[in-house]
Amino acid sequence: MQATVEGNMQPVDVLVIGAGQAGLSAAYHIQHRGFVPASRAQPGDQSYVVLDGEAGPGGAWRHRWESLKMATVNGIHELPGMRVPAADPRGSSRYVLPAYFGEYEARMGLEIRRPVRVQAVSRASDAAVGLSVETDAGTWLARYVINATGTWNRPYWPHVAGRETFRGRQLHTRDYVSAAEFAGQRVVIVGAGISATQQLEEISRHADTLWVTRREVVWEDLFAQGQIVESLARVEERTRQGFAPQSVASVTGMFRAPWVERADERGVLVRHPMFTRIEPGGVRMPDGSFERAHVILWATGFRAELSHLSPLGLRTPHGGIRVAAGRSLDEPRLFVIGYGASQSTIGANRAGRDVVRAMIVSERALEAA
Repeated sequence: MQATVEGNMQPVDVLVIGAGQAGLSAAYHIQHRGFVPASRAQPGDQSYVVLDGEAGPGGAWRHRWESLKMATVNGIHELPGMRVPAADPRGSSRYVLPAYFGEYEARMGLEIRRPVRVQAVSRASDAAVGLSVETDAGTWLARYVINATGTWNRPYWPHVAGRETFRGRQLHTRDYVSAAEFAGQRVVIVGAGISATQQLEEISRHADTLWVTRREVVWEDLFAQGQIVESLARVEERTRQGFAPQSVASVTGMFRAPWVERADERGVLVRHPMFTRIEPGGVRMPDGSFERAHVILWATGFRAELSHLSPLGLRTPHGGIRVAAGRSLDEPRLFVIGYGASQSTIGANRAGRDVVRAMIVSERALEAA
């Protein structure tokens, strides 16, 4: 399963893009199957490399807001083969979790090259050889590519009329640092997900808040296993058909987490319908009333970062790429994890394991043919 050298490309059997939860899970299972880091591979070895655009370990956790403490983070799941160490609940997740990821990479002996930014993935001139991966540090020729780039670098900003006229500050969850910076201001918080409700609870302790969402929030006190399985199956079917994937939370409903209960107890968990227009001093509501605002915080989620895959021509008219069980249906040498149903940390671990298993089965079938 050795890639063939083409021009000045560096050959590798498996190339993983991204070293967040999904990418590290994939790397663990690749190495567990006997693959050797490309820098140490000898003739005849099966090789792999992980390319990460970050300056250090931790993926998106490196950029979470300062006030997101370990007691508040949602759904932390251990990486395969190593428990999350006990941490002070008051510890900031942006420091605790990158340290855990870094220790994991070292303990498992994973080869992570960073910072390396992937610019384009395309088919090699000989399609049977594999995929060409162009980066800012050279070009690789890979038999298989596992894409695990996540969503953090593609914040979603909905289009609303008049947004450019607002005289106050607009920011996205990605840019949020601390609630204290909004002290004494009127803050409109847009969004119905986990980040929106966490930030509502925090900011409302320092500022006057107005929480708006496009749809009523469906609250769940407890998720039944069957309900979760059914919801994930719906997300999986959308990605199979090439639709842009929905967030898992948008399908399952929202859990009444501790921060939600705290906001409700203080009387700030009051949902208002989405405004129809932004004006210089605030927002215009559907009933025609005006709500003043100093700040609009768009806690409106993220989209998958897949722009580097554009040369493969995989995007459908529905806005997504066709993926089933983590594998591209239109480019069998490409696997995509942390996408669709595998966006959660638990799903990312399982997806990393499953795509490596599928890749091995596929290669054995090719060798037997």
